[in-house]
Amino acid sequence: MVHLSLKNIKKYYGGNLILNNITFDILYKEKVAIIGRNGTGKTTIFKIINQIEKQDEGQLAIKKDTTIGYLDQIPVFPQTFTVKDVLDTAFEKELKLLAKMSQMEVSMTKGSPQEIEKILKNYGELQQEFTAIGGYNMEEKLSKVSDGLKISQELMKRVFNSLSGGEKTRILLGRILLQSPDLLLLDEPSNHLDMDSIEWLEDYLKGYDGTVLIISHDRYFLDQTIGKVIEIEEGEAEVYLGNYSFYVEEKNRRLLLALEDYQNQQKKIKSMEESIKRFKDWGNRGDNPKFHKKAASIQKRLDKLERMKRPLLERKKIQVDFAADGKSGKDVIKINQLNKSFDNYPLLKDLNFHLRANEKVGILGKNGSGKSTLFKLINGEFIADAGEILIGSSAKIGYLQQNLTFPDENLSILETLQFSCNITIGEARSILAGFLFYEEDVFKRVGNLSGGERSRLRLCQLMHQDINTLILDEPTNHLDIESREMLEETLEDFKGTVLFISHDRYFINSIAQKVYELSNHRLIEYAGNYDYYKHKKLELKERKEKQLNPNPLEKKKLEKIVDGKNCNHKKIQSNKPHKPLLKIKEVEEKITSLESEIYRLDEEMIKVATDYLEVQNLQENKEQLQRDLEALMEAWLDLSTDGE
Repeated sequence: MVHLSLKNIKKYYGGNLILNNITFDILYKEKVAIIGRNGTGKTTIFKIINQIEKQDEGQLAIKKDTTIGYLDQIPVFPQTFTVKDVLDTAFEKELKLLAKMSQMEVSMTKGSPQEIEKILKNYGELQQEFTAIGGYNMEEKLSKVSDGLKISQELMKRVFNSLSGGEKTRILLGRILLQSPDLLLLDEPSNHLDMDSIEWLEDYLKGYDGTVLIISHDRYFLDQTIGKVIEIEEGEAEVYLGNYSFYVEEKNRRLLLALEDYQNQQKKIKSMEESIKRFKDWGNRGDNPKFHKKAASIQKRLDKLERMKRPLLERKKIQVDFAADGKSGKDVIKINQLNKSFDNYPLLKDLNFHLRANEKVGILGKNGSGKSTLFKLINGEFIADAGEILIGSSAKIGYLQQNLTFPDENLSILETLQFSCNITIGEARSILAGFLFYEEDVFKRVGNLSGGERSRLRLCQLMHQDINTLILDEPTNHLDIESREMLEETLEDFKGTVLFISHDRYFINSIAQKVYELSNHRLIEYAGNYDYYKHKKLELKERKEKQLNPNPLEKKKLEKIVDGKNCNHKKIQSNKPHKPLLKIKEVEEKITSLESEIYRLDEEMIKVATDYLEVQNLQENKEQLQRDLEALMEAWLDLSTDGE
């Protein structure tokens, strides 16, 4: 059943044609992505569907009585409304029914038998309606969405208008999900969410009992949630029946076929033009009208031919090309026993980290875990409470902050690049063109730039600075998919060192040789990309579940904290399998010992780098120690949770 249909939709802004002949159907309960470069009109389509804006031409058809959920702008609520009050507005109909039922309950205690009988009848009808719309599940739904989006009880009590823009967006996303509309329009729903919340949202949308349209630059998220892609390109829509990865392959296949068809038509056109020329020449030579008639006939066919556009295999993309300037030395950044607190709350505690030359490392962690704080400490924006940060003497660092500001926001894009890189106007304009800043764009005031434009300008500056180490805090924020892919290709080819924070799992898989999770004030190493990290986390989760719920055979086995080669085995009592006997202090000492041993093995591998067999043996030992370290970290978390 078709839930939503757009046919030949056109939309102008001023004299500019934004949407031209947009045509597609969405079936009931389909999960669909609307993708395209920034500025192609994706959000405009959402506004037309939600009837916030009106199309200039074409037809929009939506199934009758469809309820639509769309977060376009932050609505106005009373100044006293808390987050809980805002979320409760999702249950407006349920709460009205509940209030009526409560009034009836009071009336039944005072009325006569005849009045009570009449009230009971009405009460029963209201109760049926209340049950039908899920009124008795309000608290369960609220709890599920709040837990998934990390809306804590403390946050529930805060005044909504006091929240940041990102926090407000997260609350309003929760409100829309609680409303359970027939048609969900989600514009960049994973923004302002940490990875746990994004993964929860993925699962939620997979099971959502309605139709979902998503605009997103998060390719991993799209792969997990949608089964249909509609690409908006040059004002028109192209439909692909699969997830994002399918779209990438299918689009490439279609482009190659279109190019082949175009080339064949060009050959045909050339042949017809040559035939026309030949017949005209023969007609002129022999003064034979038959040849002229034949030439005219072919020309008529040629004029009627619908000529194909040459498919664009390569579009204008940002041209990022970081040239690593010299070697940085084998040790780029070393952090020892780092501590940082804010308002007596420990954010980082006894944190150790070692970044080596030419490594590409990702930092993962929940929002608020201290990732950006760590980067600001490395770059000297914050001062540590204790511990040390050692930067290699040859390390030349380029830093991309998450919330970008420039020294003088009144300067133009052109002036900002020209002054920061000490180059001529001509050189600056040429460089900016590679980052899609053309013509009058270069005169925009920096203070008026969007997030994506700020990121492009900062990347432009970094590319022309004397650096061999890149520190990037959410580098793909505000970039469209094509720009993200260009950045990935560039970082893969970069000969220097890369340390980055990202929630873009597709990006992490492409770039990271290993990742660190910042959890409980410390960094835990995983020797692989995001998929490897998820696999190891799942293994740890399953192991923990087996400890908590062992089967009869496993109850007889000894539970090991680490291999006996590194520390003593401890037997966990079968009646308390979740309670390790080691004290927190002992576990922390063993963690420190293992971290030191892993560091020693790394140093040893560098010394014997030419001996393949020895390196392989050391690597195997390191991997075992890493597994032991992960197990100890889990034990430490258990003890911390249990209040030992």
